[in-house]
Amino acid sequence: MDELTRARELLAAHPVVDGHNDLPWALRQQVAYDLDRRDIATDQSGAGLHTDLPRMRAGGVGGQFWSVYVRSDMAGDDAVSATLEQIDIVRQLTDRYTDDLRLALTADDMEAARSEGRIASLMGAEGGHSINCSLATLRSLYALGVRYMTLTHNDNIPWADSATDERRAGGLTRFGEEVVREMNRLGMLVDLSHVSADTMRDAVRVSEAPVIFSHSSARAVCDHPRNVPDDVLASLAANGGVAMATFVPKFILPAAVEWTLAADENLRAHGFHHLDTTAEAMAVHHAFEASRPRPVATAATVADHLDHMREVAGVDHIGIGGDFDGTAFTPADLADVAGYPNLIAELLRRGWSETDLAKLTWQNAVRVLRDAESVSRDVRSRRGPSVATIGALDG
Repeated sequence: MDELTRARELLAAHPVVDGHNDLPWALRQQVAYDLDRRDIATDQSGAGLHTDLPRMRAGGVGGQFWSVYVRSDMAGDDAVSATLEQIDIVRQLTDRYTDDLRLALTADDMEAARSEGRIASLMGAEGGHSINCSLATLRSLYALGVRYMTLTHNDNIPWADSATDERRAGGLTRFGEEVVREMNRLGMLVDLSHVSADTMRDAVRVSEAPVIFSHSSARAVCDHPRNVPDDVLASLAANGGVAMATFVPKFILPAAVEWTLAADENLRAHGFHHLDTTAEAMAVHHAFEASRPRPVATAATVADHLDHMREVAGVDHIGIGGDFDGTAFTPADLADVAGYPNLIAELLRRGWSETDLAKLTWQNAVRVLRDAESVSRDVRSRRGPSVATIGALDG
């Protein structure tokens, strides 16, 4: 039996839980959330989307954390309102496609979805700007179903430093530490993708529950600030957390880093946001690529990161977070959500056991949410909701 056939059989038993998919934002940008214009029950590759239900099925996806991301240049209540709109579209998706999707709020819900042959649909907020420095807003997002929050996106927030901004807080402020403690109390996973290395270390130190990286790879393999340093990867064994390797070429392929910086600057020069993936923005990207060929990542590139992450963090502390529909470019053989079998086949060729692959695809992600739920029950028995404010703690 060839490795690709083995990969598909393994995924039928132990499907992928992907840590991060930006379909909700793509639906906002493309069709203002009009699902009649983007029916994901049919192939949407012609619309430039990486994600639809037929391709998720072909890729062996059993669980998806849908990102309810809003851009980090949105501020205050505008960011909160946009996050609520993002949550709403995920709930519209799970209500509309009930044969394929099941809203999942717990690890038990994830297992139930798998037993029903449906895709467990969870939500993750991408950036602490979504709570506008309000712990009550954090609690409200949890009540609406959000099960992780990435502490920052690309820009610093008042209480935490981002990986891609100038150092300001030096990690987490006192209020930032309180946000982590309140997330522990709720059972919301602390997501450390996008944050600075100091913020990572502070969060691991403060958190009573396992942390995650929803879409980050190994900095030792590709020296980009969006990736995880080895000392933080090594700390996951004691913390119980999970680092989910991303597929974004500019974070995983050293040759792609410089090219992407130039391509993004070209996009801004043409009046587009550097994260814009609309057809108009992609036309500008492709014109740039025609004159300056783009370095292309492959499943082997991602496998190099996973090999390293397994060695440093341990096989119980790794996962997959592709970032589909949140990136302009993807690896050649991981072009969309149908591509996961190609990655699993590459790992099989490298000698990964089926036991280890089952942990990578399904078991680690379910376990980390279950552990966060267990910590929440303990913490709630000891303390109630925090009424701290950023003014009181940070001055």
